[in-house]
Amino acid sequence: MPSTAQGRRSAGLTPLLQHRLLVTLSLGLSLSTLWAAAASYYLVFHDEVLARFVSRQSAMQFAYEERLGTLQRALDRTAAERSAERGSVENRLSALTERQALIEKRQGLLSGLGGAAAPVDEPPPMPVAEPAPRVQKPFPTPELRMGREDRAEAAGRDSAGRLSRLEAGLQRVAEAQARTVAGIALQAGRSAERFRDLIARTGLSPARFDPPASGIGGPLVPLGLDAFEQALVEARRQIEEETHLRRVTAALPFRQPLPGGLAFTSSFGARLDPFTRGYALHTGVDMRAETGAPVQATAAGRVTASEYAGGYGNMVEVDHGRGLVTRYAHLSASAVSVGQRVEAGSVVGFAGSTGRSTGSHLHYETRIDGEPVDPQRFLRAGAQLVFAD
Repeated sequence: MPSTAQGRRSAGLTPLLQHRLLVTLSLGLSLSTLWAAAASYYLVFHDEVLARFVSRQSAMQFAYEERLGTLQRALDRTAAERSAERGSVENRLSALTERQALIEKRQGLLSGLGGAAAPVDEPPPMPVAEPAPRVQKPFPTPELRMGREDRAEAAGRDSAGRLSRLEAGLQRVAEAQARTVAGIALQAGRSAERFRDLIARTGLSPARFDPPASGIGGPLVPLGLDAFEQALVEARRQIEEETHLRRVTAALPFRQPLPGGLAFTSSFGARLDPFTRGYALHTGVDMRAETGAPVQATAAGRVTASEYAGGYGNMVEVDHGRGLVTRYAHLSASAVSVGQRVEAGSVVGFAGSTGRSTGSHLHYETRIDGEPVDPQRFLRAGAQLVFAD
């Protein structure tokens, strides 16, 4: 009996077990199918997925490296620009220092010319070039880099502005110096022309007193001179000419032979002779003078005669060089001896009435190369010279 009941119970449970087994087998089959499908997909598409992944990673790496390269080139370019700007500032500073030294040297030359040289303006302090910013790694962010570039650019503009102002100031000083030296040349030229005109009014040629020319020559090699140097060359030439003509003028008999105002009693040229009452050549001029009045040399020279000379009476002759001679006649006495050196204004004798004379006076002559010329040429020119001075 028991075995029969157990058999029945087993027979009753078998369908349930079979259903569960079937479900389990179905689930396992499904999982196996999914795994197989996944494995098959992985095996089929593995290379393509991996290739896409690698491609994306490569693109990202390339973009990053390109970004880094762009930043590095920008930094290198900025550093090069800063270095170039610093070199440019240093070069400009060096050039400005040299130019300032040249201006100071030229100011000394102007002072040596004796002209009213314009003072050199005090230039602003020399700006100091700031060192280029150091490049630090890792690479700065764009915002930090832009801030540094802005500050560096602002500092560069400030330095450039100061340099430009300094250059403009030195340029103004240089132009003022050129104008000053040109003015000195013009003034010296006018003075030389005045002396040249005075000499010409005496009947003498200024070229008569030029020093003898020496042998000079050579090929022409022009110099590239700036405005100041050209004006300086011209100023020196004019000053040299003016100095020479001034010396020539000082050596000519432009002074009065008698002190005070002159009163002429007889002029140069044809006149009625006081003794014969006929026309005769008067080789000088007569001036009213009291006996014993001091007679002065009208220019520096050497005494070539101090004697009694016939119709001249007591006469002194002074040689002034270059063929120019003056005579002082009818003296009551001589105050110099032959060979003596006299200066302009020195007393050579005393007025009187010796020789062929009708009364106390001074007979005064000027001779060029032995020929008598009108002394009033020199006296008039000398009066203008004194007036001009």
